[in-house]
Amino acid sequence: MYSNGKNVAHSGQGHMAGNVIALVVFFVLFVGAIYSLSFWSLDNAWLPGIACLVLAMLAFGIPQHILGMSDRDPAKTSSQQD
Repeated sequence: MYSNGKNVAHSGQGHMAGNVIALVVFFVLFVGAIYSLSFWSLDNAWLPGIACLVLAMLAFGIPQHILGMSDRDPAKTSSQQD
């Protein structure tokens, strides 16, 4: 599907640098969530557990809900062709 002379059907075209940067940032958040569990002990469980939960929610939630297609106009996507 074309809009204003641009192909909008291919979502990743021309955004490789931004995609790689986003991948690295969210992968670091995910690794930080896993690393925070290394501080888990029976005496100290709350802080590492909450840190892991928050970092994992950020690592998965931001790409799915903010960077994803959830906020895009359905008329501009390729699945809504007339």
